[in-house]
Amino acid sequence: MLRKTSRVSLVEQVSSQIEKLIESGQWCVGDRLPPEMELMKEFDVSRNTLREAIQALVHAGLLETKQGSGTIVKSKSSLEAALHRQVEKSSVMETLEVRLALEREAAQLAAERRTEEDLTQLEQAIKACKSAAATSNLEDFLKADIQFHQTLVKSAHNQMLYELYDYITDPLVSSIRNLMISDAHFDYEKEIHSELFESIKQQNVQHATEHVNHYIKEFREKITQIQED
Repeated sequence: MLRKTSRVSLVEQVSSQIEKLIESGQWCVGDRLPPEMELMKEFDVSRNTLREAIQALVHAGLLETKQGSGTIVKSKSSLEAALHRQVEKSSVMETLEVRLALEREAAQLAAERRTEEDLTQLEQAIKACKSAAATSNLEDFLKADIQFHQTLVKSAHNQMLYELYDYITDPLVSSIRNLMISDAHFDYEKEIHSELFESIKQQNVQHATEHVNHYIKEFREKITQIQED
């Protein structure tokens, strides 16, 4: 049930409740908000108050108003919306550097905190990378590689770190794909992080960090070379 609003700023209260419904997953990205009259009744507010609250969330990037479709959920949280706006203003290299820095911290924590279930999922991602590499299937390889990195960050068991990484990774996927496709010397085997996986499995924090530092350096060099070409 939606809670009835009380005093303070009704607009802020309604905005906050809508945001909580989105963050809790009751309203998902792509969902259309219920009819205006229904929301007015549920929140016990006037049409003007409801519209102001919705407009505030549209400005924040959480909602989107589409002609003929009503109001649609655009982002999973205010943080995601803010990060997406920042990603749009930043260069691919800048965003990649932030993403890879998060991976370095995640690798250290994963080496300390990984569970057997984490190791199983990481190993599955590695196997998927090897399978795609064997047939030179770039799309499948990139999908498996992204899965490995996401699982790596998840294995750090830090929810904020995982969400930050997820929010930054999603808008970057197409950019990374385009950059890799344009690399005439793409080396599948070199991109499989088997040694990093072993370091995490052995809980060797130093080696895990060294492996991430190494592929961060190589990735920077590769992106620079592709962009220059």
